[in-house]
Formats: sequence, structure tokens, C-alpha cells
Amino acid sequence: MSFDAATFLKSLTSRPGVYQMLGEDGAVLYVGKAKNLRKRVGSYFRKSGLAPKTHALVKRIANVEVTVTETELEALLLEQNLIKQYKPPYNILLRDDKSYPYIFLSSNDEFPRLSFHRGAKRRKGTYFGPFPGVQAVRESMSFLQKTFRVRQCQDSFFKNRSRPCLQYQIKRCNAPCVGLIDKEEYQRDVRHTQMFLSGENPSLMKELEQAMDKASNELAFEDAATYRDQIAAMRQVQAEQVIESGNGNIDVLGFAMKGSDACIHVLYIRHGRILGSRSFYPRSPLALTGSELLSEFIPQHYLKANLASEIPKEIAIGASLEEQSLLEQALQTAAGRKVAINAASRGTRRKWIELATRTAEQNLTSKLAAASNIYQRYVKLQSTLGLDALPERLECFDISHSSGEATVASCVVFNQEGPLKSDYRRFNIENITPGDDYAAMEQALRRRYKRLQDGEGSLPDILFIDGGKGQLRIAEDVLGELGVVGVTLVGIAKGSSRKPGLETLLLTTDSGEREILPDPSGLLLIQQIRDEAHRFAITGHRQRRDKKRHSSRLEGIAGVGPKRRRELLRFFGGVAAVEKASVGDLMRVPSINRKVAETIYSTLHNG
Repeated sequence: MSFDAATFLKSLTSRPGVYQMLGEDGAVLYVGKAKNLRKRVGSYFRKSGLAPKTHALVKRIANVEVTVTETELEALLLEQNLIKQYKPPYNILLRDDKSYPYIFLSSNDEFPRLSFHRGAKRRKGTYFGPFPGVQAVRESMSFLQKTFRVRQCQDSFFKNRSRPCLQYQIKRCNAPCVGLIDKEEYQRDVRHTQMFLSGENPSLMKELEQAMDKASNELAFEDAATYRDQIAAMRQVQAEQVIESGNGNIDVLGFAMKGSDACIHVLYIRHGRILGSRSFYPRSPLALTGSELLSEFIPQHYLKANLASEIPKEIAIGASLEEQSLLEQALQTAAGRKVAINAASRGTRRKWIELATRTAEQNLTSKLAAASNIYQRYVKLQSTLGLDALPERLECFDISHSSGEATVASCVVFNQEGPLKSDYRRFNIENITPGDDYAAMEQALRRRYKRLQDGEGSLPDILFIDGGKGQLRIAEDVLGELGVVGVTLVGIAKGSSRKPGLETLLLTTDSGEREILPDPSGLLLIQQIRDEAHRFAITGHRQRRDKKRHSSRLEGIAGVGPKRRRELLRFFGGVAAVEKASVGDLMRVPSINRKVAETIYSTLHNG
């Protein structure tokens, strides 16, 4: 039964609120806000003038639910919460919801440490950022390590050194762990690091120049050379960022649109320096103009829980917004301070917006070209496998281990836009004979598709197995036992030379297995997903293996947590000495009683 819009609108209020458009199955199709609910919802049901994308939405509407609010600001905040909760297909959807990384400088250490940080800010110290991505943090920390040499090592590593490490040898640390720099000199380097991260570059340059002149006059030429190198490094950084001026904290937004595809490129300006940038590709079926795109993007991007500190003081955009004052008010409420949205028309901000816009256009063009290439590969795959319809979802499994150690299985997922990394999964394989790839594959497939049968996620159209007939038979048995139907199974058997392009495909059909020797163009997508599964499995295996090899024998002992492990290592000087200690020796550690000492001794000598 079609939705009776006329009857619904007659009783609809003119107050502010949020409306949810529902499909026949009750799923939320679109969430919107309105200053006047009757007027806004009624605009979707006029007889003419609707955009094709809006018309497609209206045809699917089976019901509309509304929530009345006191103000338009309350409606905006509720709208964002509902979008995050239901992820409606006709709203802008931002896939990347990670918090931004920071550089953290500790304050409660005798020799403060500089480190990467992401997440809740619980530790005592100073947080610098946010940075647009991990790479921007790494570049900044590498510069600081070479220039000011503040330590970046873990506290456990720092406290157990008896001689300088490699970082001292390559002049990236002054080795405070073994007393090769006194506390006063180290604090000077810490202060210079803080000045750089806070954008106090002119003051820092002046201070370094004065220190260099003083060292020269006192004939301390080695110290003068150190200051000279720091000044040169600072000037190099400034030369590379000649476009920047001022000392504001600004996000600059540029955008590009082609049909339903869009790209928003954000430049992150902190203390007058471009720290980096990031491109977002929101799915925006209903936005027709750049202004509408930005109006949807800004609240969803910035109004995140516990992320008020990441809202900049200013957002520079290349378009005027009808709801600019409302958005500013919402951002100010979240940040607890003034936030301005400016459509910059001149000066440095205009140059920044032009740069962001050109980048958005280039990135969107590249993304669409890559998507077109992926689509053509899907068409080739359909032809190669003789499928009746174009597949939409592909999955591929691979196994990785070192002589049976730390076995990991990977599952990677592709759709018609390419890798769907949010659906990737790894499985740590346990309780099998080391090196038994068949058993590893069986365990991974069973764990994966048991969850899917329980309603977690979606089944693939094609399941690729990196292996020959043995692995393929395992997959057939597992899917048969679990009652999984409608999935095409394909084994990727390497040729005798194991060279790309010479693979044989083993296709499972209703009439049994058959081999396919495809042309190279039909293998491109298969090779891509197989290589991705291999990469993902190897990465997981190496992480698991390295964690196992670098873990202490003290870990996992009942009653021995991080604090007692630190005290044991500090008292005995290392794990080897703890292993040689008697129960009586262990009891000499302040927090170790007889029961814990006996547990430690028993575990280390009988494990």
C-alpha cells in the first residue's frame, strides 16, 4: 500500500523536529531535520520539480515518523545521532570514524617522553594535535627526534638500559637513560620541542640563534654546531611550507561532485602550518550542490562524542551555507568555545581553498577511474567463470605461518568498489597439528561462516580459496555441513612455475568440479584479491609471531601483573636472574609474598 502523504501532512505540526522516512520493511531510508516539519516534509511530495535521486527515495517511502523538538539546534543534534545509529542509505555516510592521532609529551617523568597517542586523554602531560593521520604524526616525530633528540622509547625499555641504544649512535637521542645528558639540558630540549609543536617558531628561532652566538663566544664550538643544525632544520621546514602564514587553527574544506559521487578534501592548518590533509568520499544520493554537501558533512564529521577538542576554531569553505549560523551554534555548543565557519574570498584562505578544491577534484577523478577499472574486472570475471549475473561480493581466504608457528588465516572482502576493509577478518588458529594447512583452513571457514549463518554480516557471491583440490574440498565440506547455499566456490591453484598469470581455477558447480585455464585479463581481479588475502595473512602472522617471541616469561603467571613484573625486573635486573632466583630470593621483592613466590618459581621451573 502506497504512503498517503496528503493525509499525513494535514496533521503534521509546523514546529521544529526530525523526520525519518521508512521503507516497506521498516528500515530507515533517510533522516532529516526541519525548522518547520510540515513545510519540509511536504516538499518531498510535490507533484513536480523533484530531482531524480529524491524521486527515487519518495517512491520507496512506506511511512514517515517524526520527533518534535523545542529548537532547530536540538533537531540538528538528534538528526546526527539517528544517522549514526541507523546509517540510512540516502544520508551522507562517512566510513572512517576513527579518532584523530596526537603527539603526547609526558609530564610526570624525570625525563619526559614523546609518543604517538590515539584515544582517551587519561595520562598526565600535554597533547599536541589533532593530526590528520598517522603519517603526519610520524613525519613530525621523525623531525623532532633528529632535531631536538627527546626520547621516544617505551618506559620499560628506558628504565632497564645499561648502555646507550642505537638511537644515540645515530644522533637521534642524547641517552638520558644512562646519564649522558643532565636533567637541565634535557629539559631545554623538551621546552624547544614544546615550542615547535605549539607553533612558537619565531621565538624558538630567536632563542636558538642567541644560544648559538653565546656558545661561539664561549668557544663551545660543538654546542654551537648543534644549535646551527637545529636552526638549519627549522629553516628547511619553513621553506617547504612557504604557502602558509598566520598562526590560526583552521580546517579548510574543498569539494568536488560528479553525480552521486563526491569528495571532500580537508586541509588541517595548525599554528599556521599545514600538518596534513585527508580526503573523504561520502555517499550522498540527495545532495545536489556543494552547499548541501557541506551542510550534511560538517555536522556528521565534527559532532562526534568526546571529540570536542578536535573541532578547530575556524572552518574555511568555498561556498555559502543557508544554515551557517545553526551549524556554528551546534559546533560552539560541542566545543564549549567560539567556532566560525567562513566562506573565504581573499588572501591566504582563498589559496588554501583553491588547493583543497583542486585536490578534491583530482582525487575524485582518480577514484572514479579506479572504480571503472574494478567494474571492468568484474565483467571479465563473470565471463571467465561463466556466471549468469555480475557478482557483487567476493571473499578470499589464505593461511600464513612459519613452519607451523603462529598460524593465522585471513579473509578479505571485495565489492564492486574494490576492497571492503571494514569486513576483513583474521583468525588465530589454535589446537591443530603445526603446519596442517587443511585443518587451519577448515577452522577458519567454520568460524567465519558459522557467524554469517547466525546473522552476522553477508554471504559472498564467490568464495575464493588460495589452494588446490584439497583446500577446495575442505571448503565444500564446511559449507555443506553449515547449510550455506548460493555461494560459488573457486580454488586458485598455482602452476608448476608459480608465476602470476599461469594459475588454474577449480570451479565447483552442481555437476562437480571443473578446471578453467582463463586468459590473463580474466585473472586480474582474482590475482588482486588473492594477493590482498596473502598480504593480510602475512601481516597478521608476523604480528602474532613477534608478539609471542618478544613476550616475557613472566607474563601469564597467576598473581603477577604489570606492577609486580616491573618490580621483579627492577630488583633482579632481568628475566634470566628471576629464573635463577629461589623462593626465598623472590620473597625479598617488597610486593611478593610466599604464595606468589612459590607460584612464580613453580611456573618458571615446571612450565
